Amino acid sequence: MSTNKLIIFDTTMRDGEQSPGASMTKVEKLRIARQLERMRVDVIEAGFPASSNGDFEAVRAVAGVIRDSTVCGLCRANDKDIQRGIDALKGAKGPWRIHTFIATSALHMEKKLRMTPEQVLEQAKLSVRYAKNACPDVEFSPEDGSRSDPDFLCRVLEAAIDEGATTINIPDTVGYAVPDQFGEMILNLRKKIPNSDKAVWSVHCHNDLGMAVANSLAAVRIGGARQIECTVNGLGERAGNTSLEEVVMAVRTRKDFFKLDTRIDTTQIVPASRLVSQITGFVVQPNKAVVGANAFAHASGIHQDGVLKARETYEIMTAEDVGWSANKIVLGKLSGRTAFKQRLKELGIELDHEDAYNKAFQRFKDLADKKAEIFDEDLQALVSQEAGVSSDEYWSLVSMSQGSGTDDRPHAAVVLNENGTQKKSESKGDGPVDATFKAIESVAKSGAELLLYSVNAVTQGTESQGEVTVRLAKGGRIVNGVGADTDIIVASAKAYISALNKLASKVERLNPQHQL
Repeated sequence: MSTNKLIIFDTTMRDGEQSPGASMTKVEKLRIARQLERMRVDVIEAGFPASSNGDFEAVRAVAGVIRDSTVCGLCRANDKDIQRGIDALKGAKGPWRIHTFIATSALHMEKKLRMTPEQVLEQAKLSVRYAKNACPDVEFSPEDGSRSDPDFLCRVLEAAIDEGATTINIPDTVGYAVPDQFGEMILNLRKKIPNSDKAVWSVHCHNDLGMAVANSLAAVRIGGARQIECTVNGLGERAGNTSLEEVVMAVRTRKDFFKLDTRIDTTQIVPASRLVSQITGFVVQPNKAVVGANAFAHASGIHQDGVLKARETYEIMTAEDVGWSANKIVLGKLSGRTAFKQRLKELGIELDHEDAYNKAFQRFKDLADKKAEIFDEDLQALVSQEAGVSSDEYWSLVSMSQGSGTDDRPHAAVVLNENGTQKKSESKGDGPVDATFKAIESVAKSGAELLLYSVNAVTQGTESQGEVTVRLAKGGRIVNGVGADTDIIVASAKAYISALNKLASKVERLNPQHQL
């Protein structure tokens, strides 16, 4: 491998999915995978095949359509998990990889695995050997590597490479590392392990102390790592993972310092960010580097003057570099089906069948009746809504009305379709949203706890669609629902019902580990 090539390994659909409420369906994973391939990500970790039948099918589906990126599945260090990964990936249209792991820190070995160091060493060897028999591309990770005994870690990693591991990935599982120390750790491992040159060295950092990107880049610059595991928008449980967009743009913008290239098409970064945000319901904070709404906004008069005279005075990259568009008007209510379909193609949006295009087009026409100017962002939100609707959903919104005023307590009336039967309900509340949710709950009787309610404008102006995220919790499960509409109360109802449908799906997933 070229020493000036940095491999970008995306784990949005695996580690990112472990964010509370961020679980994705097979269709949603396929949409994200196609966008990642369009962005030219090197490796796509599509999921953990042994966690559930649904995740197995999702990984197999992704492997069945992706040709230009390596599709990867995560497996614990045992034959059953690895065979499940092999079965999901062996029919891949393009290259594929088995990623196996076992914890190596004293704390994890004693408290979680209840195994001795020698048992862990043997299990690591056997798992890589088993995977290598079926797949030439095997990645091995020592979970909690940054807190593992260096000498023991060297023994395990040397053995894994001897057994055929082609990538060695060091996870900072709990975000404990600091940049200089972590970079030196990677360098020392590579120096001490005799066969270290036989594998690509990789890092997987968490952001608990806000240093995931810094740690990853230090591992590259100081330690000689040549793969970074990351997620779109830095998505991930707790404080998240290393942010793909920040790593890629840091390496590109400061090529003079890193002297590295990626093969990423950076103009696809913002479309990927929006897609992941819409599917998971995790809104991107406005001041988020690269993909936040304010990333290229200049409020200060001095800054504005400088940018107008010469952009490079206050911008180290351009908005166009990462895929920001000028919100151009693309369609109106007189636009036909062909123009609609062509614009979706230009935006990189693919739907699975003609019926999905027909339904999306009808939603577009309904939106055009309410909103004179249709922007790219409107189309992306609209299609995300359509793709997220299943024909066998238990709950759906038939109609609703609500009212509020200074002298009138807010009230709402809803008609829901419950598995084919229409049910009506009315309720009052502290506000129109509260009244709407209470009316829905009086029918659904879910008993779920509302953890989060957030509103995000899809575009500018008073006609903008509002995109609402609702997070519900029940019985240990946490789900996100997303809804969009020009009427924010209707969008809120759609989001709540979306979350209820996810709770009703009863999808059971085995979490392989809490971090990695």
